[in-house]
Amino acid sequence: MADDPRGDRDERLAALLEETARRQSAGQPIDWTELRREHADLADELRQLLAVGDVVQGLANSGTPPTLSHVPASHVPVAPLTLPCPFGEFELQEELGRGGMGVVYKAWDQKLQRHVALKMISRGGQATTSDLARFQIEAGAAAALNHPNIVPVYQVGDCDAQPYFVMKLVQGRTLAALVKDGPLPPHRAAAYVRAIADAVSHAHGRGVLHRDLKPSNILIDADDQPLVTDFGLAKRTPPAPPSQGGERGGGLTGTGAILGTPSYMAPEQAEGSARPIGPGIDIYALGAVLYELLTGRPPFLAATPLETLILVRCEEPVRPRALNPRIDADLELICCKCLEKQPEHRYASAADLAHDLKAYLHAEPVSARSNSLVYFVTRLFRESYHAPVLENWGLLWMWQSLAIMLICLVTSLMYAVNVRNHLAYLALWGPGLAIWAAFFWELRRRGGPVTFVERQIAHAWGAGVTASIGMFIIEWLLGIETLELSPVLAVIAGMVFLVKAGTLSGLFYFAAGASFLVAIPMALLGPRWGVVMFGAVSALGFFVPGLKYYRQRLRSDRD
Repeated sequence: MADDPRGDRDERLAALLEETARRQSAGQPIDWTELRREHADLADELRQLLAVGDVVQGLANSGTPPTLSHVPASHVPVAPLTLPCPFGEFELQEELGRGGMGVVYKAWDQKLQRHVALKMISRGGQATTSDLARFQIEAGAAAALNHPNIVPVYQVGDCDAQPYFVMKLVQGRTLAALVKDGPLPPHRAAAYVRAIADAVSHAHGRGVLHRDLKPSNILIDADDQPLVTDFGLAKRTPPAPPSQGGERGGGLTGTGAILGTPSYMAPEQAEGSARPIGPGIDIYALGAVLYELLTGRPPFLAATPLETLILVRCEEPVRPRALNPRIDADLELICCKCLEKQPEHRYASAADLAHDLKAYLHAEPVSARSNSLVYFVTRLFRESYHAPVLENWGLLWMWQSLAIMLICLVTSLMYAVNVRNHLAYLALWGPGLAIWAAFFWELRRRGGPVTFVERQIAHAWGAGVTASIGMFIIEWLLGIETLELSPVLAVIAGMVFLVKAGTLSGLFYFAAGASFLVAIPMALLGPRWGVVMFGAVSALGFFVPGLKYYRQRLRSDRD
């Protein structure tokens, strides 16, 4: 039942991150010298992680996370016990594993005459309030579950002020140890994850989110059956059917905390956002486990947990079949559906995932395949994971639509009254757009910190403005009649909308398509009415999404 070193390191980093962020949000000073002394291998990385706003932007704005009171974790774990040694009615015989908070021993139950696994807090009498609370949550969550693919808890107790709980001793390897030998055969991997998904569905139905599913927390017993263990980051919620997806109620760690192991964390879990988390995080983790079993590596793994978190939030995983061509297309679809960035695009429940894997194992149609066309279309036109930043731009884009329509109407009027001087149009579009761009950007900056993806979008928009002004300069330099190249404005706008569609929301594909199409009647009707048509299409392309996200921002503010 030993944890792998990488998982242990990530768990310690996650625990330190939560405690440090909590103290920072409460205005408490952080003694980085002391932190480096106690956690030399993690301190600098932790400080860097907290400094990256894109990774923890939700954490910075969400206030103090609703956690139990912490005593600053300034104690080092107690030294390992001298084994064998007595512990109440048990004899501790061998240390099986040690994680970020707990240590597991192989023990002999002298009363029932059997070997068991006994887990206690690794800090012993120096345990913090947070340690004790987490340990209680873990023991209570595991003890409330009764499923053949979950390691059963036999007993919860206390010996000399040292809390512990007793589990079934599983003689076997972890999935992490198994996959070190290379990818598993697809059917075997699917069978393991189907059984695990059944177990997770059972837990969700009883109001328990695991929140740290990974290969090192899944044991394979002598009968080649997977068993889920280590509920140390579990969250208790009121029991509800898993298909409802949402989460209610409180817990030891709620919104605004980054907990888990980075390579297996869902994006909403990785960002520590103020949004409630639900069963979708476990479904994502199941997909990450399946991905690793099929390919021999997790979907995201970088040199540091910080870089891994950035990948989890911002990048798409390499297709499993690109890494292992033996994987069936249906199984790849199932895996990728679990790993969707948005929770609503994953399986609605762990039970649905288990059902699809069962269908795959029986060579029956899977829902991921039957919906593949619908899935492709919805994926094309849906919002990306960066879409929440659009709430900051809604009102600004509505003003942008007005500015575009106004400059196009003035341009059309100038052409109608026979203004043919290139410099007149260049003066309107050059300084006019430059002044508006500067004013627009200043308004956005006053609305709060500008994220990296917003800077990317701003650069794309700036490129479009520059290209539009450049069109008038080219007409002047080449001696082309005024506005002869005006259809190019629509093409430029379409390219800008296309960038926005790929980065933010598929809604902009409609604006891009309309912009490209309107270039045709612009060429046929001439500048006077063509420029007006361009203004109308471009204005709508900004106004419609602007209105949508402005309303969404108002709802968020009310909530």
